[in-house]
Amino acid sequence: MTMKGKILFAGLMIMTCACTPKLGTSTANRLVKAMTVEEKVRTVVGTFTDVATPPPVAPGVHNRADYPGSGENTAVSRNQVPGAAGDGYAVPRLGIPAIVYADGPAGLRIDPRREGDENTYFCTAFPTGTLLASAWDPAIVEEVGAAIGDEVRRYGVDVLLAPGMNLQRNPLTGRNFEYYSEDPLVAGITAASYIKGVQSQGVGTSIKHFAANNQELYRNGIDEKISNRALRELYLRGFELAIKESAPWTVMSSYNKINGVYASENEWLLNDVLREEWGYEGFVMSDWFGADDPVAQMKAGNDLLMPGTPNQIDELMEAVETGVLPMEVLDRNVKRILEVMAQTPRGKGLSYANDPDLEAHAVISRRIATEGMVLLRNNGALPLKAGRKVALFGNYAYDTQPGGSGSGYVNRAYKVTLDKGLEAAGFTLVPELADAYRSHIAFEKSQMPEEYFWVVPTASEMVVTDAAIRSAAAQTPLAVVTLGRMAGEGGDRTATEGDYFLDKQEWQLLERVRRSFKEVVVVLNTGAPVELTGVDKLSDAILLAWLPGQEAGHAITDILSGAVNPSGKLPVSLAVKYEDIPSSKNFGVSEGEINVVRYQEDLMVGYRYFTTAGVRTLYPFGFGLSYTSFEYADFHAEGADTLSVTVRNSGAVPGREVVQIYVEKPALSQDRPVRELCAFAKTPVLQPGESVEVKIPLRRPSIDPLAQWTDDGWAVASGTYRFHAASSAEDIKLSLTLER
Repeated sequence: MTMKGKILFAGLMIMTCACTPKLGTSTANRLVKAMTVEEKVRTVVGTFTDVATPPPVAPGVHNRADYPGSGENTAVSRNQVPGAAGDGYAVPRLGIPAIVYADGPAGLRIDPRREGDENTYFCTAFPTGTLLASAWDPAIVEEVGAAIGDEVRRYGVDVLLAPGMNLQRNPLTGRNFEYYSEDPLVAGITAASYIKGVQSQGVGTSIKHFAANNQELYRNGIDEKISNRALRELYLRGFELAIKESAPWTVMSSYNKINGVYASENEWLLNDVLREEWGYEGFVMSDWFGADDPVAQMKAGNDLLMPGTPNQIDELMEAVETGVLPMEVLDRNVKRILEVMAQTPRGKGLSYANDPDLEAHAVISRRIATEGMVLLRNNGALPLKAGRKVALFGNYAYDTQPGGSGSGYVNRAYKVTLDKGLEAAGFTLVPELADAYRSHIAFEKSQMPEEYFWVVPTASEMVVTDAAIRSAAAQTPLAVVTLGRMAGEGGDRTATEGDYFLDKQEWQLLERVRRSFKEVVVVLNTGAPVELTGVDKLSDAILLAWLPGQEAGHAITDILSGAVNPSGKLPVSLAVKYEDIPSSKNFGVSEGEINVVRYQEDLMVGYRYFTTAGVRTLYPFGFGLSYTSFEYADFHAEGADTLSVTVRNSGAVPGREVVQIYVEKPALSQDRPVRELCAFAKTPVLQPGESVEVKIPLRRPSIDPLAQWTDDGWAVASGTYRFHAASSAEDIKLSLTLER
């Protein structure tokens, strides 16, 4: 080519580039102007991959999300990353890729094997949300997030559909294991830390489910009647903190209605609060098949409909053509999606290698699992001396569960059960007992379908004879009894025996073991509370291990053996009986209603109720024992917005303490809690006799924990504030009074 030809060719290329905008080099506004109406509509609707079926709707609710479309819109696409939850729509001529969305909160959920491919694509199953919150340590949650984000990026996913951070209003909620706490401050700080960690790896998150997805029963259409005060102070407050402090790339709207309006069609929620008031700049997507009217969703600011269905394209195209959906609304939503898309790995044209360091991440999972386990009872039975022989009872000791089912499930390469963890640490099991449990579980599971993310089969609890118990007790004075529960997306638990309550077989096992053994340790492998009243009388120690990830057996053993001193604290209250829980009369559906649940407890959720009403808990919010002890001293204010307290390890082994600050506020309205958590901090590991001055700011960059919601908005009352430095909501160590 001559020089003149080269110059002419270069000029043509410049003109072409100038005329055809591309993602990453052009503004979102230019891209939107260059798109056809059909391209715009397809951008706001996912590519309807065949990955799930719509959840059942509430009685009397008509869900239009899975109606068939017409013509070419009925085609089902294939996931770019097998097992991912869904893909966006690509416009190659504008350099717009189809970005990939995948679950989940305890680790990336994709298919571990692919047709015609000998490689494996396993991910790390990290501890579930409630355990992470039980650590009360933002730094370690951020570390987990970063490890998950690394796997997300290396496996070619752009946006992780996590974290889930709805409030644990009631212990029966099926997805409580994914969520964090009954307190919005704990939930918000934990979620913000998780998001920062994931997004530090150059991939996005989708904080969910916005808002008030506090039950699974009739979640697709249940109408939740909540006062504006409770919405603001409880059910939106954690989201507000996390969104302002971590800027998640996307927000996922919830299935349910709030005061008569679907969350995904709620302009007040998605525009007035989220965007105008909180300043959110990302885009909002629907939960999978969460839809009633796609046009109403577009107008309300639910920018992306997932996983997308053919009928949604048909309806939106018709709405644009008839003017029912203004073009400026469609353009606005497309622009928001494109602005986020430009930040994603695919939007930047980055490649991926499918090479996460799973061994390193397993080490992180094990270490952090120990940080959130909660020691509820210990009369000296723990820690166990090395090399002891253990009579190990309970199916969950031999089939320990790392996580729940549904979108929070992770396709891991393995899981370490408690029996294997104990043996690896040098403990010896009573062989006849162990062999019987292993055979029982293997036989029952051989008759069941293979485990996959929607269904995790568990064997029925083995019946142990009195002779077997006596034989085991003749070999060792130590028994460890493991009790467990599975839960997952799509269904709530029930206040029945074998679920929230222990069943007769479990009680009988505990009673018979107690009669035969000098030392009885109970380990709980569950994602949410069970009623434990009476278990203390049948045990010497109780360890709440939650759902601790794929290294479960090693991590539980680390605590039982004393290799790690427990420092977890409860992020929820454990009631004496279910009827004591303030939402017990209005959970699922309210009495006499068909598809309505009324939050009549208002602000009185969890410890806010128990401390105000003077109702005793079995184990209070913020409670957790250690193998050492701590003393508090010199609680004082430093300036207007910082409190300081000195904590000393007064015991014999190294350990960490969670300092919780509760406040009694001058009330701006009636029926307020007597005290509320306003700040917390976890000490570093303190050696015996070592002290540390813990300085705790009272204000955050996102919210003022001293504020109350009034008819005129947020307000901080003038008057006398009483602050408490405490080790739980019911164990106040020191107090001080300040005028503000």
